[in-house]
Amino acid sequence: MAKPPHPFIVDVEASGFGFESYPIEVGLALHDGERYCSLIKPADRWLHWDCNAERIHGITRERLVNTGRSVIAVASELNALLRGRTIYSDAWVVDKPWLEKLFAEARIAMRFSISQIELLLTEEQVLHWDGVKREMDEMTAGKRHRASHDALMIRRTYEEVRRRYPARSPA
Repeated sequence: MAKPPHPFIVDVEASGFGFESYPIEVGLALHDGERYCSLIKPADRWLHWDCNAERIHGITRERLVNTGRSVIAVASELNALLRGRTIYSDAWVVDKPWLEKLFAEARIAMRFSISQIELLLTEEQVLHWDGVKREMDEMTAGKRHRASHDALMIRRTYEEVRRRYPARSPA
């Protein structure tokens, strides 16, 4: 499988860290620095709120209620942007269920798939991922922890890992 030089990357911020949490912001790193980001208005039955998560992402529930977009609007936009594509996450184990929760609440079929970014990397690249990611995070110290910014940083980490540790051709 050919490795895309600029895969679409997703990052999702959530109301908390457990099963009851739900997506509050979705961000994408698309083509060549293009980004998408949307706050999500909590559905009526989405009540869980973790103040520790709020301290990390800096988004209040009140702000989401007042300025967030409906689950239907966000799910529809994501389908329009991503139809037929595979998008990648470095936190697939939580981002995928949060996106599935968004689409289930909207009652819209997800028209794209989400996969682990590690599947695009060689074993050596995976081994170096955390160190390179730490370096990238240090370069942007003090920047906000928000979905589209984080997606872009994941994309840059991917590109830097591939640059430093190129895949070797079989001998």
